[in-house]
Amino acid sequence: MRRYGKHTDEDDIRSRPNRKGNRPRTNIRPKHEDAAEGMVLTVDRGRLTCLVEDRPVVAMKARELGRKAAVVGDRVALVGDMSGKKDTLARIVRIEERSSVLRRTADDDDPYERVVVANADQLAIVTALADPEPRPRLIDRCLVAAYDGGLTPLLVMTKSDLAPPDKLLELYGDLDIPYVVTSREELESGGAADRVRDHLRGKITAFVGHSGVGKTTLVNALVAKERRRLTGHVNAVTGRGRHTTTSALALPLPDADGWVVDTPGVRSFGLHHVDPSRVIHAFPDLEPGTEGCPRACSHDEPDCALDDWVAEGHADPARLYSLRRLLATRERREGD
Repeated sequence: MRRYGKHTDEDDIRSRPNRKGNRPRTNIRPKHEDAAEGMVLTVDRGRLTCLVEDRPVVAMKARELGRKAAVVGDRVALVGDMSGKKDTLARIVRIEERSSVLRRTADDDDPYERVVVANADQLAIVTALADPEPRPRLIDRCLVAAYDGGLTPLLVMTKSDLAPPDKLLELYGDLDIPYVVTSREELESGGAADRVRDHLRGKITAFVGHSGVGKTTLVNALVAKERRRLTGHVNAVTGRGRHTTTSALALPLPDADGWVVDTPGVRSFGLHHVDPSRVIHAFPDLEPGTEGCPRACSHDEPDCALDDWVAEGHADPARLYSLRRLLATRERREGD
């Protein structure tokens, strides 16, 4: 039976009351065209410190962004209290498109991708020449992540007073990768910092490295004294460094001539997110040798042209070993 006649008016229609007394939900989101522009400097337990004009502003992510997370280096749009005063809180309502992304996973079997820093121009890979010993395979992994994410690599070798850089230079010196060799004495005198700073001017540079290589010590030598961070020491028994940097932090260079992003020390650098076909781009000394490879070559088979390329002296055999080791871990992951 029809409840209402043909000619009903609004008074005849029952409406369900809103028990909560709030406004009805809508899918239409505000555009926030008047939002302020900022850059994320650090993230701490859901609170993001952003640089808005010339002052730090603490903010939280708006619910409308969903699961999309902002990371250090992100350019964001903010609304709310932009005074930067104590106990004030702004809201991030938009994350702008990223020009580059440095990503890593805990290991090659971990599907959870971690974005380390966004919009960096350069990746400074810091390695000690001794105490702890250099790890070329970790350097290779960082190179893969840099090329895949759109960052230009820079190799920084520390503690040259403990060991010469000859072995690493044999592996990487001819790859057109810019590098700087530093010592503790030069860092204290300021000479090494000046040489590194020459490569950082006008750029956003993310610093990565194994724990204990002197990464944070180097960053402290580059920035103003009041912005320096705590440093640690290498364990004499294990040869490993102690984590003193627990979160990424963007710090300005003197005279606003660029930014450095100090990141926590890593003990592994997983590449689960990188397609195996793109790994070869991190080996510019080997890539030309793949022209003679058969179609869809895995670069670890009898007909691979890289064996002859290395045998002819075009590249170091250790580099081919490192490439194949990386690809082997990727293939095992794909086959799981």
